[in-house]
Amino acid sequence: MEACPGAGPGQGGPGSGDDDIRPLPLARRWLMLGIFCIVTLANGFQWVQFAIIDDSVAAYYGTSRDVVDWTSLLFMITYLLGMLPAAWFLDKTGLRWTVLLAAAGNALAAWLKVLAVRPDLLAVLFSAQALAGVVNCFVLSVPPRLAAVWFGDHEVSTATAIGVIGNQLGNALGFAVPSVLVRAPPGAAGGGSLDDIGDDLAVVGYIVAGVCTASLLLVVLVFQAAPPCPPSRAMAAAQQLGDAHTDSLSEYLYSLKTLIASPGFLQLLVAYGISNGVSSAAGTILNGLLLSVYVDSETDAGLIGLTMVVSGLVGSVLCGLLLDATAKFKELTVAVYALSLVAIVLFTGSLYSGEIWTVYVAGALAGSTLAGYIPVGFEFAAELTYPAPEGTSSGLLSAAGMLMAIVFTLSCNRLLEEARGWLWVCCCLMAVLVVGAAFTLTIPNNLRRQRAQRAP
Repeated sequence: MEACPGAGPGQGGPGSGDDDIRPLPLARRWLMLGIFCIVTLANGFQWVQFAIIDDSVAAYYGTSRDVVDWTSLLFMITYLLGMLPAAWFLDKTGLRWTVLLAAAGNALAAWLKVLAVRPDLLAVLFSAQALAGVVNCFVLSVPPRLAAVWFGDHEVSTATAIGVIGNQLGNALGFAVPSVLVRAPPGAAGGGSLDDIGDDLAVVGYIVAGVCTASLLLVVLVFQAAPPCPPSRAMAAAQQLGDAHTDSLSEYLYSLKTLIASPGFLQLLVAYGISNGVSSAAGTILNGLLLSVYVDSETDAGLIGLTMVVSGLVGSVLCGLLLDATAKFKELTVAVYALSLVAIVLFTGSLYSGEIWTVYVAGALAGSTLAGYIPVGFEFAAELTYPAPEGTSSGLLSAAGMLMAIVFTLSCNRLLEEARGWLWVCCCLMAVLVVGAAFTLTIPNNLRRQRAQRAP
């Protein structure tokens, strides 16, 4: 690694003095963040690319829509199994090897999906989706870690938010691109033949595989593990304490136990799990939910999903900027949670209205608040658990969200089978958000990382 700019003799080590704490070079740190965003975008696309067109995919492979929805649930299950090993790998090897492994896994999964475009290769499709789910274990833990390693204390929340929206933008494209490019099944309005659907799936597959391959080349040629100097006092202190890399699995497990015991973290874990679970479940069942109210609205489902995720990008960045500007972690957490509950109430009302445009508006509000909570939760967890590794705390939050998403998705799919099941789904989502808001109110405003940053 190159020497710290401007560091004199004895000043090259982490935490050795103010001269070592430099958020330079500016262009390089944004380049690292941009490359990671492409990698996580490519992975986020693959989460919902089949579930949003479950009727077309089910017809092509000769299976049921419930089976196709498991392509999304598989992401969540693999995350629950692989999150802790992935977080340990990040903490042990650093950012470069983690992002490189993720980019390679993305590319392999995408090319396997190209090969799986044949009606008798559903098992290959699921294998590729499982591999993409494993990659998800690595990319979801990276944003707060990358932000802490590369960015100064007045930029870290914004950088985390941008890292998060890379995945969300992938989700948005996963909603929109298949809905636009893949034809409806035979018999539906605008439907095509099974051969037409296969051709459309192949086109989508080649697009994703091309993007994944390009992102892998970028990581190999350009992506770096860390800047020569820690960009903030908090990062310098964490490195000095030895938290940037854990030498053994036993030490990592001990740090994990300490992290979980941090005051307020368990309440945040439950609250974040509920919020993220609601968001993920809503994306998975959106097509079935909308078709329960608006017949022949397959394209609208994809575009509403796109609207939700794009508005979520705005919400995420806005929340990151507000955190950097105010450092009001507890207050912003409560506010975003309350707005999420209001948004689901309005979304329910829009389904009653009979006007599809109201669903777009309500979906945009729901997307902005639910997605805006992701960087807020990650950064609040980093504050509560400092100096524990950011990748571990964010990984645990994401795991809670995946677990809740599995439960909520399976429950909502069952409710959709009932008469007026869509109403029961919305009511249940509102009820669990009320529970999450109650947990949020009990979290202490214990900003340990902020105190370390202000320490002399």
